[in-house]
Amino acid sequence: MTFQELVKNNTTDVVESLLSSVLSKEFVEIRFDFLNNDQCAVITTHQYEEDKEISLRLHINKQFDLHCGYYDDEDEFFEFTQPLSIEMQQNIPEGLQKIMQKVVEDEQGLRVQSALLTKTRRA
Repeated sequence: MTFQELVKNNTTDVVESLLSSVLSKEFVEIRFDFLNNDQCAVITTHQYEEDKEISLRLHINKQFDLHCGYYDDEDEFFEFTQPLSIEMQQNIPEGLQKIMQKVVEDEQGLRVQSALLTKTRRA
């Protein structure tokens, strides 16, 4: 199974793992990125031993996706994007969603204590 198939078939687990990794640190770096005509807020984890990078992005249209990049055995870089369903987006802590939205709106990255981002969405 390729990394892309693994992410596509287990998106919920990948998102949970990314959030757990990011929110377990004392501070979270949320970057602002401008891609062509699209703007987004980005949090990223790196798996250096496996040459993988996984990012959660919030776009200006309020759509979340996973953006993944990796090197294969021949050191060729591949990247792909996996959109998140509404159900998956609702599992992202409300505090993190609000800060990512602020980053997109202000067009400026932030460094925030992770304890401030773990508030969950109310049903």
